[in-house]
Amino acid sequence: MVKYFLGQSVLRSSWDQVFAAFWQRYPNPYSKHVLTEDIVHREVTPDQKLLSRRLLTKTNRMPRWAERLFPANVAHSVYILEDSIVDPQNQTMTTFTWNINHARLMVVEERCVYCVNSDNSGWTEIRREAWVSSSLFGVSRAVQEFGLARFKSNVTKTMKGFEYILAKLQGEAPSKTLVETAKEAKEKAKETALAATERAKDLASKAATKKQQQQQQFV
Repeated sequence: MVKYFLGQSVLRSSWDQVFAAFWQRYPNPYSKHVLTEDIVHREVTPDQKLLSRRLLTKTNRMPRWAERLFPANVAHSVYILEDSIVDPQNQTMTTFTWNINHARLMVVEERCVYCVNSDNSGWTEIRREAWVSSSLFGVSRAVQEFGLARFKSNVTKTMKGFEYILAKLQGEAPSKTLVETAKEAKEKAKETALAATERAKDLASKAATKKQQQQQQFV
């Protein structure tokens, strides 16, 4: 049995902008699990389509129960091949990705089609399909459930990363990440607490001085 995913997303940028951003997605604050990317093949077909193949390396932390099934020296990185077909005339880009190691544990295959949004020609629509399978006897269903949940989480990161890069390419200030926002809030809280402490010390000092003056008046 194979777990299947079907989803659709919209980026509020033109197809040309998304196409340019696609090749500049890494690094970004949401893609820390992506370690390397290399183009291993590229060609332009006679009908002017761009064909590319990239090799990506990503971290692949296993669930704890799965770590017990594999030796400690098993690599925790996954190698992914990505084939893409760009048709500039029809403004479509189709990508196919799949992992080439850890295939016994799990295989995740993804197909994405980037095209002009039918409701707004200045936006880009992404139609995404994925298939998650496992050949591990006895635990394949659990592995597939885990793989599908992780895939959905990574889709969210992918879209946030895309929006971040698009904002940078368009000269806008990218929205802050949750980590950056939390860090700023923490620093602001420290500054507020420090200011409150200094203010309290000043008030206490003034109160002590006033009390001392009152005592001197009664002497």
